[in-house]
Amino acid sequence: MKKRLIAGAILLVLVGIIIYSLMNPVDMAVIAEEGYESNFFSTPIALLPPVIAIVLALITKEVYSSLFLGIVTGALLYSNFNVELALNTMFFNEEGGMLYKIADTFNAGILVFLVMLGILVALMNKAGGSAAFGAWASKHIKTRIGAQVATVALGMLIFVDDYFNCLTVGSVMRPVTDTHKVSRAKLSYIIDATAAPVCIIAPISSWAAAVTSSVPDDAEINGFQTFIRTIPYNYYALLTLVMMFIIIFRRIDYGPMKKHELNAYKGDLFTTGSAGKGSDEKYEISDKGIVLDLVLPVAVLIFACIMGMVYTGGFFDGVDFVTAFADADASVGLVLGGIIAVVFTFFYYMFRDVITFNQFMECVSDGFKAMVAPILILTFAWTLSGMTNLLGAKYYVADLVAGSAAGFQSMLPAVVFLVALGLAFSTGTSWGTFGILIPIVMGVFPSGEMMLISISACLAGAVCGDHCSPISDTTIMASAGAECNHINHVSTQLPYALTCAGVSVVSYVLAGFIQNPVICLVIGVVLMVVTMLVIEKINGREPMDGGDSSDADVSKAAN
Repeated sequence: MKKRLIAGAILLVLVGIIIYSLMNPVDMAVIAEEGYESNFFSTPIALLPPVIAIVLALITKEVYSSLFLGIVTGALLYSNFNVELALNTMFFNEEGGMLYKIADTFNAGILVFLVMLGILVALMNKAGGSAAFGAWASKHIKTRIGAQVATVALGMLIFVDDYFNCLTVGSVMRPVTDTHKVSRAKLSYIIDATAAPVCIIAPISSWAAAVTSSVPDDAEINGFQTFIRTIPYNYYALLTLVMMFIIIFRRIDYGPMKKHELNAYKGDLFTTGSAGKGSDEKYEISDKGIVLDLVLPVAVLIFACIMGMVYTGGFFDGVDFVTAFADADASVGLVLGGIIAVVFTFFYYMFRDVITFNQFMECVSDGFKAMVAPILILTFAWTLSGMTNLLGAKYYVADLVAGSAAGFQSMLPAVVFLVALGLAFSTGTSWGTFGILIPIVMGVFPSGEMMLISISACLAGAVCGDHCSPISDTTIMASAGAECNHINHVSTQLPYALTCAGVSVVSYVLAGFIQNPVICLVIGVVLMVVTMLVIEKINGREPMDGGDSSDADVSKAAN
């Protein structure tokens, strides 16, 4: 009965929209020639589409329909509820339509890189490299804590790009964490927490390049120097790493994550749902696989991607390495690196005689199928972001900050952090948030320590919003890398991200008054440690390490 009422209500709304469209026709030719602006442009309503998508995703636990309804809402608002214009906007608008988002060279490059990674993972599985590495790791990594620390270490080593980080760390460490009964939700969190938070404090990364390009050319210090000096004030990124180590070593889990971890002790790594279509694919695994069959392709992939990125920045034309990385096209570089890695792996495996040519070709389709779910989610997320931009949400937020900034002064860093968090959460993009807010911040504080603190707050807030948002591409990548149900990852990570965000806000309030990078960072770390100890006191700790707890131990922890 309830389903019928919901279906009837949706049908009634659709009929009403169609009738309204017929009564208020829109001349498409006039729109094309004279320009067009929605009645909801740069208003609070412009934030409605992502809010609808996010709320529905968290309530229904179903991400595809939630994102699609958010896109439909955005298109209808942009078209002032004209169905014909809404359909054209959804699919064919040059600034936000789905077809143009897919055709965008950067986005298309990321999709191709995803497929390359899927093929590489399928090859490593079929050749027995993943199984051999898992067997080796199980002998050398004896505990759950060790498995998680090894995942963190690998994530911190792969700092050049967050997309690359998420997918590579996931494919390498899944066999290890599975062996030690670490839930896929926990693996996703570790991957996500060592992706954007590490990239945003790494001078040689695609994120450093994005921040550098967002700093105006007429700034007192250049973009790269600004980025370096903001690192000590980037509280969310630094405190996320501190928090993660405390969680791992103190065995503290809370919120939905605790349920996932306790279930993992019993052998259920997913709790609800699974990794998605293609994740449970069974491979005919070669019995000739060795550890090098996984390590060497991954090493080649890392090296090739780095070289591919600096190649696009002009490194081989005489540009210095740092400048080449700052000017690199991450999408093109990753595709080049992915192609080189797949070709190398093919010849290496053929030389080792661990797979046949036919098996290699099977891995091409298997790898593509394994990435269908993240590709679909990314496509929807990019389109939803396009709808939000067409509605001028970023201009509404920018005007809000610019209009009230003068009255805040010392409190501005905390306010900028919260605004950046909300903007990145709503749009699913960190880089877009940098581009919008950094010029505004520098307009209020053109120089000095407050400029650095406020820019850091913008970067930290963008990463935090990126972490919290179900429509963020890096959040989607982390789910794909761990082969975890996307909503499971979002719902389990959210309490952790918000905990760190709360400590970061307090730290930025203090930084606005103290304005000393060392003192403020020490205070932030102390606050983070105290917060986690309080949570441990309230919530308790997990059962003993090793993954061999009895049902009685698990039940006691759950209670």
